[in-house]
Amino acid sequence: MTTPTVARRPLPFLTVEEIGALKPGLADVIEYRKSGLSVNHIIGCPLECGYCVRHLFDNFAMKTPRRLMSDEDAVAQLVNHPYFRPHRTPIQLLNRATDPMLPQVKPHVFTVLGMLDEQGLTNHVLIITRWRVSAEDCAVLNSFKNLRLTILVTHSGIDNPAIEPVNSSIAADSLRMLYEHAERYKTVLYWRPIVPGLNDSDEHLERARELSLHAHATVFTGLFFREEIAAYYDEHGLPMPYEGTARRKIMPEEAEQRILDAFDSAQLPEGAPWGTLFRKTSCGVAFAHGEADYNGHYGVRELCSICPRAQVARCAKAWVKPDLAEVVREARALGAVGDVDVNDRAIVVEGLDEPPRYYLQHGFGYQCHDRAKPHLYRQHGRAPIGWEAENGSDTP
Repeated sequence: MTTPTVARRPLPFLTVEEIGALKPGLADVIEYRKSGLSVNHIIGCPLECGYCVRHLFDNFAMKTPRRLMSDEDAVAQLVNHPYFRPHRTPIQLLNRATDPMLPQVKPHVFTVLGMLDEQGLTNHVLIITRWRVSAEDCAVLNSFKNLRLTILVTHSGIDNPAIEPVNSSIAADSLRMLYEHAERYKTVLYWRPIVPGLNDSDEHLERARELSLHAHATVFTGLFFREEIAAYYDEHGLPMPYEGTARRKIMPEEAEQRILDAFDSAQLPEGAPWGTLFRKTSCGVAFAHGEADYNGHYGVRELCSICPRAQVARCAKAWVKPDLAEVVREARALGAVGDVDVNDRAIVVEGLDEPPRYYLQHGFGYQCHDRAKPHLYRQHGRAPIGWEAENGSDTP
């Protein structure tokens, strides 16, 4: 099994009592998210980004990483999870409550990767970081022979240290390091969160465009601004980015258009007028690996308007509308109620939470939406804030 070359003492475990005091969602090591089954057996982070999702778990004050269980037990929970499909289900490591490349955390990440790789698994594995990555780290990441590994480097360019204490130059250096040394893994510029008036000046956009040249793909997205995060902003006197909160990420139409205008340059490759720029994480990851999108976003065709033509053709070839009877059978087994439909954009169900919907989505390679929470045309599954003029239809 591949192990880090620099030995560190393993992170200590939380006690049973400490785990019992956590919010149930934080104590649950395996979570199904849109980009895959997420393994989170280490929690705690010192980076203090004001918009961190850890606010949702009442865990922002925990600065020192600790383990909920051993790496071996976390891997066992993953591969034995009822929603896990070998070679198919995408996997995320430690993307909820810590940074996987913190010095005391990354040996555990490398151990988990080694365990999965030893099993011959070829699943996509996504690791998201904004911290330092060394040439030695790259050598370890290149050593895994089977996994389709992607390192997504979060870079926002936010200059306000009260919102983001970690200087974005750290992420920029890590991105360049990863791209320079990439052999068996891919690296993605995860340009987020973009907030109008905060980090979308002409200088910010040009900096991101330059960084995109040091990545196999670039994914841009907005701010996940929930009530718990807004409360933190208010308590610390931070400038409120929006008047209200939302369940989905916020990316106003005008902000998106400024980004597209900045990337629409004659210097970029023929057939990719916006470079290797993508609206969705799985689209960027799939492109980096030369594959069709495993989330089936091709059905939401307006998403593809900025994609390289070769990638659109790749996704079109792989995209197959599933058989309704088969979809109904699987959806009912998962607990779906009401009508189950398969239209030209997505499977539409009722009564299923996100995990079973994602299970269907990754199984069929076809979008799966909740009828009660439609994806409105051109909003791309984002919050309606900033899209009032286009908020009337879920189809073209």
